[in-house]
Amino acid sequence: MKPKSLKPLAISFAIGGIWDTIAGFLYLIVIGTGRAIDNPSMDPFYAIFLGSFFLCFAYLQIISSFNIRRYAINVGCLVFGRLFYVVILYYFMLFVKDFPSTFWFTGIIDGTLLALYIAFALRGGLKVKEIFLPGLTTS
Repeated sequence: MKPKSLKPLAISFAIGGIWDTIAGFLYLIVIGTGRAIDNPSMDPFYAIFLGSFFLCFAYLQIISSFNIRRYAINVGCLVFGRLFYVVILYYFMLFVKDFPSTFWFTGIIDGTLLALYIAFALRGGLKVKEIFLPGLTTS
């Protein structure tokens, strides 16, 4: 039986990597060192620190997209990360007094990517175990 195509998952994963590259540079340059966005306020160190993580995640996604079946565990990692981010972001915007709604659009983009990852992984024939638990090999 021929495996189902994971090309849509690979493409959406690469797009997520491009989005995280943009976010990484925004945090490094605009928020961290340029201080053009300062709402919510953040020490430049933390913005630069976050930017470096965004660039790491971007690299992980883009490189993984070239062999998505082998690196399906990375999809699970990003599912957890994006889900956590979206929930925390909207919780703060809705329930924390005076928290700015500056990044509402990032929640929509990340939520969309999250839904695409899950839908395309399952549609492509990946099992939940393949996404969230690494395969065990014996030597």
